[in-house]
Amino acid sequence: MKSALICLMFCLVCASAPAAEKVALIKINGAIGPATASYIARSIDEARTQNAQCLVIQLNTPGGLLDSTQTIVQDFLGSTVPVVVYVSPTGATATSAGCFITLAANVAAMAPATTIGAAHPVMLGGIPSGQEQKPDDTMKQKLENFSVSYIETIAAKRHRNVDWAKSAVRESASITAEKALELRVIDLIAVDMPELVKRLNGRVVDGKALNTATAEVSEIKMSASERVFQQLWRPEVMFILMLIAIYGIIGEMTTPGAILPGVVGAIALILALYLAAILPVNVTGVVLIALAMMLFIFDIYAPTHGVLTMGGIISFLIGSLMLFNRADPLFRLSLSYIIPATLITAAFFVFVIGKGLRAQRLPVKAGAETMVGKKMTASTPIDSQGGRVFVEGENWNAVSDTPVEPGEVIEIAEVQGLTLKVQPRKG
Repeated sequence: MKSALICLMFCLVCASAPAAEKVALIKINGAIGPATASYIARSIDEARTQNAQCLVIQLNTPGGLLDSTQTIVQDFLGSTVPVVVYVSPTGATATSAGCFITLAANVAAMAPATTIGAAHPVMLGGIPSGQEQKPDDTMKQKLENFSVSYIETIAAKRHRNVDWAKSAVRESASITAEKALELRVIDLIAVDMPELVKRLNGRVVDGKALNTATAEVSEIKMSASERVFQQLWRPEVMFILMLIAIYGIIGEMTTPGAILPGVVGAIALILALYLAAILPVNVTGVVLIALAMMLFIFDIYAPTHGVLTMGGIISFLIGSLMLFNRADPLFRLSLSYIIPATLITAAFFVFVIGKGLRAQRLPVKAGAETMVGKKMTASTPIDSQGGRVFVEGENWNAVSDTPVEPGEVIEIAEVQGLTLKVQPRKG
């Protein structure tokens, strides 16, 4: 009886004890894109569902797309869960888009020996909506002015150093964590996650003090689809998909009924178009690659001793170089992809497609059509009413506009079903 009473009291104490507080954590390592924006939005919702004290975003990024950055900033400003951006680990950077994201957080923190800045719009992946990456001077100025006003609004909203924020855009200014703390760009420096959680305890965010002293850190992982799309939206992936689409569709056109090349090519084309709508693609590069395909095909049907093929190779190479802005390391398509792709594409058209199409134009070597032009001796008189000839081991009905005598040498002029139209041999 006594032991049962003790157990009951223990259960009541456990039930009345407050549940441990939670701190939600996600890790962003790489370029900022649509998958990143989706991941962050989902994590904010999940942190709210878990009633977490805050959501910590451990950030290390070289930059990303302006559209995705704007989406993330809007999610931060509209979040009911305090958002903490922590530039970590040591050596990490919050460059370009990462600078906007860090400044937009409720609490901005950095690890020692990390950097923030260089937020010029060119480093934000150019102009949104897939336009060309080399705008004219007027467009560049408009984009820069927009970025300056945008980062100024964010910094003012979070009571951070507005002057430095504007210089990060205009002058691509970049500073260390220690200097960022001194200039009031960030709120604190923490060596690691435990220290960050400890230093967040008691900090007031939107009128509420954070209780993280004994909080349990719970990481929210990327979903499978988010991981896939995070890997997909890369220049080299779009380039490879574009090549697969070209090979597949043209392969289906040259071998009708194969089905598989067409299906694979169509799927690759849809994915490539999806990425083209996300990535800042140069339209001129796309046009040059399309021109190269046309030149390859023209040279197959109308051989010009390789002149059009050589033009196609040059057009494909230049188009591939111009497809993305090589001055931007975030969207640079490596020569290790461009040169092999150029050589393989040229070989594909010259040897594979070319030989296939030329084989289709060779003379027929089987069937009744091969009998045309053959010579033999008439077995019976042949006229317009009919007669008989013996050819290839069989007796055939034959007709001739010019009467033919038995034993006369004739040749087949035409095959009309089961009847041969013949004529006296010429010469």
